[in-house]
Amino acid sequence: MTKPCRWFGNMLDHRLQSKLVDLCHLLIDQRRARVIVPPYDASSGFWFGGGNMAVGPDGALYLVGRYRNHGDSRTGLAAGSRGLELAIFRSSDHGRSFEKVLGWSKQELSRPETPVLSIEGSAIRFGDGTVELYVSTEKDRVGYPAEFQRFLKPGTGVWSIDRIQADGIEGLKDAEIVPWLVSKEPETIHVKDPFLYQSPTGPLLLFCSHPFNWTSSNTGFVAAEDRETADTDATTRCGSATFDFFPRGNVWDVAMTRGTAVIDVPALGAFRGRNVQLMFYDGGECVRDHAQHAESVARPRGHSCEELGGAAVFLNRRWQQPQRLSRYEPLFVSPFGTGCSRYVDVLARPEGMYASWQQSQQDGSQPLVFHFVPRSEIESVLA
Repeated sequence: MTKPCRWFGNMLDHRLQSKLVDLCHLLIDQRRARVIVPPYDASSGFWFGGGNMAVGPDGALYLVGRYRNHGDSRTGLAAGSRGLELAIFRSSDHGRSFEKVLGWSKQELSRPETPVLSIEGSAIRFGDGTVELYVSTEKDRVGYPAEFQRFLKPGTGVWSIDRIQADGIEGLKDAEIVPWLVSKEPETIHVKDPFLYQSPTGPLLLFCSHPFNWTSSNTGFVAAEDRETADTDATTRCGSATFDFFPRGNVWDVAMTRGTAVIDVPALGAFRGRNVQLMFYDGGECVRDHAQHAESVARPRGHSCEELGGAAVFLNRRWQQPQRLSRYEPLFVSPFGTGCSRYVDVLARPEGMYASWQQSQQDGSQPLVFHFVPRSEIESVLA
């Protein structure tokens, strides 16, 4: 007979935490994962990912992400082409194979007043007879507030999130690109990497923000658009967002805490009758790579573009009260290359869970890898 769960205020006890850690490792299995979308080159600075997976009205899996080529945003576009293409893939065989069905260049995502310099994270969502695509891009001709303009490096821009909406996948290509989330505040002026969570009160859009000086990475959320907010200005919407619900950690994730996916923990076994949310996030000790001390423990430390993965728990969707499962060290480290393992996405379905993430390889590239876990294995871990 299953013992009742023990809850301490808004905290899970150690036994339940351990079960969730086991679930995380079951999903993000670095050795069993397989590459589903390789980058355009098998070398450092090239990757595909930063998106999510959703089920379309035709029952197929749709995957969105961006191709990134070598480059460095800290020194401007002269250092490389960087985020150059947004793409959607479809799988009609439950993830065994994926085919590219749509793509956008930087020029195609540009508006006349704000040319796109680079493409970052994206998210797709199917609604009642519609499909929504959220994409973050680095835009030129935006600038910083006057008193901070000197911090904007030549050849770089400002990140914000746009939305594209259509009746179906094919219609996205020619649909209007609408500014959706824009910040004017110096401490949150860059907003990017959107992802979605369907709550009982409506969809939430979660995102990453950076300050004007790019010293940290943070996670925020805002209610996703509905009929009542269809005409809301993108900057006004950003003003209603919560930017500080998930504070950065104290150890390995002190510089970065960027959420990438939230799922409801299945109400099975020890979690029967409970309302628990599991968040995956990317973290790092520093923004730039730091040299290892010769006499200290050598380890992947995580830095910009080479983040490591962690997880946190919320009870009853109390977003302001996260509980880290990865307090002292990351949960997800690639056994290859730099150890980078980031942009986790998990899609929960009746048959099981579909997990995907960017995984560092020995050649320095980061392809999108994929792992499916059947429901029976999830039930066993949570029992």
